[in-house]
Amino acid sequence: MKDYYSILGVTQTATQEEIKKAFRQLALKYHPDRTKGDKEAEEKFKEINEAYSCLGDAEKRVNYDRYGSAEGFSSGSGFGFGTGTTATDIFEGMFDDFLSAFGGSKRARPTKGADLKYDLSITLEDAAFGTEKIIKILKCQICEICSGTGSKSGTSPDTCHACKGTGQIRFQQGFFSVVKTCGKCSGTGNIIINPCHNCKGSGTVRVAKEISVRIPAGIDTGSRLRVSGEGDIGSYGGPPGDLYVVITVDEHPFFTRNGMDIHCQVPIAFHIAVFGGEVEIPTLDGTAKVKIPAGTHSGKDFHLKGKGMPRLGSHHRGSQIASVYIDVPTKLTPRQREILKEFAEISSGTPNKSKDKPKGLKNRLKNFFSI
Repeated sequence: MKDYYSILGVTQTATQEEIKKAFRQLALKYHPDRTKGDKEAEEKFKEINEAYSCLGDAEKRVNYDRYGSAEGFSSGSGFGFGTGTTATDIFEGMFDDFLSAFGGSKRARPTKGADLKYDLSITLEDAAFGTEKIIKILKCQICEICSGTGSKSGTSPDTCHACKGTGQIRFQQGFFSVVKTCGKCSGTGNIIINPCHNCKGSGTVRVAKEISVRIPAGIDTGSRLRVSGEGDIGSYGGPPGDLYVVITVDEHPFFTRNGMDIHCQVPIAFHIAVFGGEVEIPTLDGTAKVKIPAGTHSGKDFHLKGKGMPRLGSHHRGSQIASVYIDVPTKLTPRQREILKEFAEISSGTPNKSKDKPKGLKNRLKNFFSI
């Protein structure tokens, strides 16, 4: 006769709970999933199951203690159990240990909340110098009425009858005991009988919240700013998600951006292009005076160093590139028309039909726009 007490490592006076505990420890140690290819461990595992199939059942244990055998018990049959506390009892505790050992869980695990996205448009000036923006988002938070229980005030959730509060359904499939999340309670182990009127039993509500977002200088379209912990609340005690603010820099009516440089087109008067002079050019910082040399043609670029966009995280700035073009007048006074006609005739070599000699033409052209 096999000594089942010795096989399980317990005394004959051991309680049913002590026998069960001993079996769980040995079954976990010698389980085929952990001792693949070890024939000796496989036989040991079968012997442990045989011993527990007898001693784990109170009636069979009494028969074993009296007669040395358990009625209805098939010795050496591995997983061929008889009636009473069979495979379900045997694997009930063992599977929990397997889940723990292999990274599993009896209930739904804590889950991080969902991340949120917010599209924010800013001006080029905001992008150049940085700013602070207040945005309003909708996010999931714990219901203040029921404190997240999901139950109506004065009531509490009931234990799920399908999984008996474990959050999982366990069933035998061939050689193994299989477990899945309870579909009745979604793994919580509880059922909401009287749901909270505010959150409809979910335990969370979506509320509006204002958040201050710091926009760093030098940011560009497509950049994402992460605001930690401002996403939806987590599940089962998990951490909240994050908020991602996606930046779009609006088009500017005067400037266009190219990396750290900004470009603009500046009109200059005809006489400035011919004789040279000084013009004021708009910049992100205000205005800057630029000297235009005589004989400047349309399309010439003037570089204003340090007037462009900053590098993200740095005080270094790019350049502003101003392309000038000649602003051709469309409305002329009779006097302006006369002077330009005289200029055209001289430039083309056409004889001047006027009896007056072209005295002071240069000065008259220079003052062209002030006439």
